[in-house]
Amino acid sequence: MDKSLNTYKRRICVIFRNVLGIVVTLLIVVSIYLTFFYAPVEMEMGLPQKIFYFHVPSAWVSFLAFAVTFICSIGYLRKRTDNFDVWAISSAEIGLLFCTAAIITGSIWARGSWNTWWDWRESRLTTTLALWSFYAAYLILRTAFEGEQKRINAAVMGIISFIMVPIVFFSIRWWGGNLHPIRVGMQVRMKVAFFTSLVTFTMLYVYLLLLRSDIESLTRQVEEIRRESISEQ
Repeated sequence: MDKSLNTYKRRICVIFRNVLGIVVTLLIVVSIYLTFFYAPVEMEMGLPQKIFYFHVPSAWVSFLAFAVTFICSIGYLRKRTDNFDVWAISSAEIGLLFCTAAIITGSIWARGSWNTWWDWRESRLTTTLALWSFYAAYLILRTAFEGEQKRINAAVMGIISFIMVPIVFFSIRWWGGNLHPIRVGMQVRMKVAFFTSLVTFTMLYVYLLLLRSDIESLTRQVEEIRRESISEQ
């Protein structure tokens, strides 16, 4: 009975994920159209400002992903439930991907608008790189240990690393910045394009998280079956 119920739940989850994938694909198409054909060109920065519609949502999703890793890491240390670890590692990997996108798009935007790829005096860029380094270390740490100890150490690192998120967010207010404006004025069409892109990237994160966590769970199940078969020989 339990097996049949689990199979049914799994099918529902797969159907939901597939539908979500279709919705995300449509949203991506809409976002691209709104960014390049609907939103007007910004007067001061010109066309390079278009990357803003990808840069900020990428940064936002990385924050969201690392927040999920933070919460799931706490959950794992409290409950020692494998699902918490699955969600933590899956979200961290996706967060690092979007954090990389934020750094790359930020550098391209800086080059096009201010004629420089990187400025170490720019607090937002520098702290974002530090954030990336923390979560890269989180993933590397998981390869240095095995079993329960690996998950415990990773959970602790996932909690500690999250301190970089508010530091990145408030860096401009605390230390100022040479490139990042504190506030950006946007016309109505710009706001429509921006918030559509924000929703699109968030939905994309949810889809990738469901997909990656499912793959991680299946991988662990296969590994468990392999270990049991070896022990029985």
